[in-house]
Amino acid sequence: MTNQQPLRDRALAFRSLHVPGRPLVLPNAWDAMSARLTEDAGAAAVATTSAGLAWALGAADGDRLERGRALDAVARIAATVRVPVSADIESGYADDPTGVADTVRAVLAAGAVGVNIEDALYEEGSGPLRPVGEQAERIAAAREAADAQGVPLFVNARIDTFLRGTGDLDATLERAAAFRAAGADGIFVPGAVDPGTVKVLADGVDGPLNILVGPGAPPVAELAALGVARISTGSALAEAAHAVVRRAARELLDAGTYGALAGGLAYGELNALLAQGS
Repeated sequence: MTNQQPLRDRALAFRSLHVPGRPLVLPNAWDAMSARLTEDAGAAAVATTSAGLAWALGAADGDRLERGRALDAVARIAATVRVPVSADIESGYADDPTGVADTVRAVLAAGAVGVNIEDALYEEGSGPLRPVGEQAERIAAAREAADAQGVPLFVNARIDTFLRGTGDLDATLERAAAFRAAGADGIFVPGAVDPGTVKVLADGVDGPLNILVGPGAPPVAELAALGVARISTGSALAEAAHAVVRRAARELLDAGTYGALAGGLAYGELNALLAQGS
């Protein structure tokens, strides 16, 4: 095994950022430039969005992207920034726990020190969520693979009960307890933004709680006061960026004008951000 000390150090640094009441705020990135811009804005870490990354690679989100292509992109991001990187690996890019373990080893080789693993299912004819026991086995495999490498990978277990509308608070907390027992470090519950709900989750989850935010969600300070330890934008930044592309393209093609391009970052500024690390 090669020297893993730098990776261990980054993993420990990333873990230390998850503090209830003083949350880690993650404007999720999807390529090297968005990651570098995020770091330059002051982010303490970079986390990928699986949707944004898949779209950038010409694939749809939802377990449709091949593992190698996804982790090649993660490796480019990790090589571009100095802060710790966490990779959204969807369901683990694998059919079984052994495959999830293989993915985690590849994540570490790519230079990332955290993962998101979701419990949603996308196959036609399947249920909306993976059974609790089956998902717990996949999380345990991820934990064991990272531990065997000597790296305290932060395993963030995503629970899609609210996002899919398939469970209440009790079901969410039941899943959270099972996933924590299997080796997850944190719990991510996208779709839960109501302050009362977030408070119950923050109090009921034995570990750092991650909340997904976007327009209409409570501000960071309010979520911090509720006990949230991590705040993510998910695909929202990528969606906003792509909205600019659509508006500018339509204006150019329909009106022949360029107003939507106003306010863009200068070529020299963007180029310099990447030149610093090359």
